[in-house]
Amino acid sequence: MSEGGLRVVVVDDHTVMRAGVIALLADEDSIEIVGEAGDGRAALELVERYDPDVALVDLRMPVLDGVATTAEIVGRYPRTRVLILTTYDTDADIERGVEAGAIGYLLKDTTREQLVAAVHAAARGETVLAPRVAEKLVARMRRPVQDPLTDREIEVLGAVADGLTNAEIGRRLVIGEATVKTHLLRLFAKLDVNDRTRAVVVAMERGLLRRP
Repeated sequence: MSEGGLRVVVVDDHTVMRAGVIALLADEDSIEIVGEAGDGRAALELVERYDPDVALVDLRMPVLDGVATTAEIVGRYPRTRVLILTTYDTDADIERGVEAGAIGYLLKDTTREQLVAAVHAAARGETVLAPRVAEKLVARMRRPVQDPLTDREIEVLGAVADGLTNAEIGRRLVIGEATVKTHLLRLFAKLDVNDRTRAVVVAMERGLLRRP
């Protein structure tokens, strides 16, 4: 921490939202806003230039999204703590942000007092989670382990990864199109996803499918 207070950069592609966050922190003597950016690439340049204590980063941004930005900052500038500040609180978004190395995950309905306290806590290396986010993480940890994918479900998912339609998958595996749909619904539930693209991504992340 610098003598003038905590050095903070604010990263959000929405100009009004970014200005609002800055306004919330502007009157706090213990915090100095040293820069702002509208995308992840510009954020990395700010972090390199100003060596901030904390980077407040939105999750979904152009050029480089919040997850990739977080991973880059954590990997290249480990002294800077990343605190995600976003409107998105799905299990998948939270998991991706935390896995990328964010020390905290806040939602944009956070009050000024909560935000100031979170910035200070993050700078000290303490994990900071919005109550709703913490509840989701706890619930996810307590959730029973999902059944593993069957060999047939992995075959179906592999065909999805190859870009095949349901009809084409049916012809490849010599099963009916309705059966393909049933397999997809079951594997979606097991992987906790709701679309084909995310199913393939999650399966690859877990080593269930080989990357091309």
